[in-house]
Amino acid sequence: MLSQKTIEIVKSTAPVLEVKGTEITSTFYKNLFTNHPELLNIFNHANQKKGRQQTALANTVYAAAQNIDKLEMILPVVKQIAHKHRSLGVKPEHYPIVGEHLLQAIKQVLGDAATDEIIEAWGDAYGVIAGVFIDVEEEMYKETENKDAGYRDFKPFLIAKKVVESDVITSFYLQPKEGGSVPTYMPGQYLSVRVTIPGEEFTHIRQYSLSSAPMDHQFRISVKREADCDPAGKVSNFLHDKAIVGSEIEVSAPAGDFYLEDGDSPVAFISGGVGITPMMSMLEQVAKSTPERKTAFIHASRHEGVHAFKGDVEKLLTELENGEACYVYENPREESSHFKGYVNKEILKQYVDAGTECYVCGPAPFMKAVIGTLKEMGVAKVRFEFFGPAIDLSKQESVTV
Repeated sequence: MLSQKTIEIVKSTAPVLEVKGTEITSTFYKNLFTNHPELLNIFNHANQKKGRQQTALANTVYAAAQNIDKLEMILPVVKQIAHKHRSLGVKPEHYPIVGEHLLQAIKQVLGDAATDEIIEAWGDAYGVIAGVFIDVEEEMYKETENKDAGYRDFKPFLIAKKVVESDVITSFYLQPKEGGSVPTYMPGQYLSVRVTIPGEEFTHIRQYSLSSAPMDHQFRISVKREADCDPAGKVSNFLHDKAIVGSEIEVSAPAGDFYLEDGDSPVAFISGGVGITPMMSMLEQVAKSTPERKTAFIHASRHEGVHAFKGDVEKLLTELENGEACYVYENPREESSHFKGYVNKEILKQYVDAGTECYVCGPAPFMKAVIGTLKEMGVAKVRFEFFGPAIDLSKQESVTV
């Protein structure tokens, strides 16, 4: 338990962390990787270069400072991050290293303003916060390990099949190298994939949504080639260009808190671009388990060439008693009965009402627009997933997909 004085000191630093948080976390990561380069085997190098991890950590530290006297307020965020940590293989022994470098960064950035009293208070607070993460993650490790066919850390898998789904998305069917079954999962969850790329000093880990309902002996992920970005996607391009049937990669057990919940209320899956991947596992699960459930599948793409799984969606909808699809193309290549432009209120109102359970996944600007519109429409239950570190939707540009 933290003393009242410690709580007051930590809470008093929140305004400074709001302003200086990203500078502190950028300094933290720079020093951390200088002193412990082996941790680059865990962290996403691209997110580091784009500054996304620094911003996400700054937001987390700021939230912790604000809520240090009621950490239960940030428990949902803790669990979301813990899922990611478990999938990456973060261990208890990593936390003292992180704590040491975080305190050093606070001192380095704030200078004399970071008094010994402040550093000591934050050291105590970090110990409590780290303990919460360690306990939650250990529960997740045990739960994963104790499942049928479960395992704790990464294990080797072989690529059993590659299927091109669109101009930019390819599916990979993954089977355990030693054979046997794979653990079940909740539709919407993801895997961490770890690859060794020739010429690269460190391994690379990326998370990919499971794009099918659970299968007994294999996983399916569907990967977008990230070519038109800086930096270009090293892992996605490696998988597309170099990984072949029979190639070995390492895979962690399924993780994530974005998944289809049981129920019989109307449901809508609303995706943009590669955000369609977790929706495929959810739609397939509805078709298998509750085909009577009223279901809408709304997907936005730049054009037909990058629209994956269209045929699969149409087939699954025929297995539902009350299912319909809507496709929205920014720049369609041909005339169609679907919509041109972006997902907007007029489109959503045709498929969604206040009682619909909505799942949203796609680029952050797309999610900002869609989630904001759903809230305007009075939709009470909206769940969404970020690809990469969680970010603040309120700070995103208002452009859609």
